[in-house]
Amino acid sequence: MAKKGKKYLDALKRFDRDRLHADDEAVALVKTLASKNFDETIDLAVRLGVDPRKADQMVRGTVALPSGTGKDVRVAVFAQGEAATAAREAGADHVGADDLAAEIEGGMLDFDVAIATPDMMPTVGKLGRVLGPRGLMPNPKTGTVTPDVARAVAEFKGGRVEYRTDRYGNVHVPIGKASFDEAALLANLRAVIAELERAKPAAAKGRYIRKVVVSPTMGPGVRIDPSRIGEAD
Repeated sequence: MAKKGKKYLDALKRFDRDRLHADDEAVALVKTLASKNFDETIDLAVRLGVDPRKADQMVRGTVALPSGTGKDVRVAVFAQGEAATAAREAGADHVGADDLAAEIEGGMLDFDVAIATPDMMPTVGKLGRVLGPRGLMPNPKTGTVTPDVARAVAEFKGGRVEYRTDRYGNVHVPIGKASFDEAALLANLRAVIAELERAKPAAAKGRYIRKVVVSPTMGPGVRIDPSRIGEAD
């Protein structure tokens, strides 16, 4: 286990890591724990009561963060003709077809989201070994395979993020920056939780949202009581 720095250890002394906080309390606290000399990302981690090894319990999709991410999202689009032109006009960072695929095969991975028109999926499918392990493979379930690539580019640039369960049933989503005000972070956090509730698989049994933690990039996590999310409203 990596040795923790002095600032991290000092932050641990400032709160009870085992206490379950209301969501607004946790957001206020986590902002004070971001002590690095850069604008740290605030991450939300949610443990779900699902078995992601079973196809009918995989939780995956996208959610629009009302306050945005605070990050410049780089988007690559696989498209041709009018769709390619529309993607460029919408602000896509990389647009192409076989030429873009060749660049990626050559090691170009300078993007955070990949979007494709349906007709480009045979080309994109050949990149599965490169894009799949990095979570960059376009998928209809996340809105990244779509004929309306311009809209998808605008949404991801504007604050739409993907989420999916990992092998342990955890979902990790960045909900903003430490420089965001508390209301902005809280709105994003609640949007993610509401989306996860909406996406609950019918096959999930027992308690669904089991653990919720927010943390700065380089700091400790603050636990949230799932039953107290949104109670301040």
